[in-house]
Amino acid sequence: MATPLEAAPSTGRRAVDIAMLALAVLSVALLTYVTFATVSPETAQAVFVIDTAICAVFAAEFVWRWRIERWNRRFPLRHWYEVLGMIPVAHPALRSLRLVRIVVLLLRLARTTDRVFGERATQRFAERFSRPIVDAIKKPVTVAVLDEVAKVLETGRYPRNIARAVDEHRDLLRDLVTEKVKSDPQAGALSRLPFHDEVLRSLVDTTIRVLLDVLADPRTDEFFSGAVRENQAQIRAAVAQGLHEREVP
Repeated sequence: MATPLEAAPSTGRRAVDIAMLALAVLSVALLTYVTFATVSPETAQAVFVIDTAICAVFAAEFVWRWRIERWNRRFPLRHWYEVLGMIPVAHPALRSLRLVRIVVLLLRLARTTDRVFGERATQRFAERFSRPIVDAIKKPVTVAVLDEVAKVLETGRYPRNIARAVDEHRDLLRDLVTEKVKSDPQAGALSRLPFHDEVLRSLVDTTIRVLLDVLADPRTDEFFSGAVRENQAQIRAAVAQGLHEREVP
């Protein structure tokens, strides 16, 4: 069953499509030019004015099509890429945000694709190929992020951070351990022994001092870095082999 937009008068619809196609091609060309070429400030400003005017036409045409669809709430969701593609990113101040410009450029290419191959060509393409595309890029992205996180962890001094936290809360830890020992069914029976509290406090303080020395020792940093590297290698291998995607029987 045809949608209200598809049922619109063919002559007027075709004329609008041709005009929007021409504007889409022009906007893509202008955005590509100011993104990848070296232009003067005057040229960049002129392109921005033209691009903003084109975006305004895109917005008006988008509202017109939405009105024909009887303000269907799903219409903007189906054409979300058009909404984002209306952002006038040709402003000279946004020149450093090249990635944003490239994204908008791709979205406008999607709009052009719709004009050439049909109203929902981009939507059908995304539905058909989004899964293979995601599958193709998610492993390299995951490994790259993992490598960056591992580098940060290896260069940090996290055992020493733990040591500082233990030292700052030494009294709290002493009281906590003492309380747990006294409430333990087996160790609590020793509370009847002479000088129990003094001995227990001395043992706790000694344990904390030894723990602080161990955490502050450079060899602990080496141990932590080695553990991170080993786990990183295992995770990278698991991601590469797709072990995390296999169903558990």
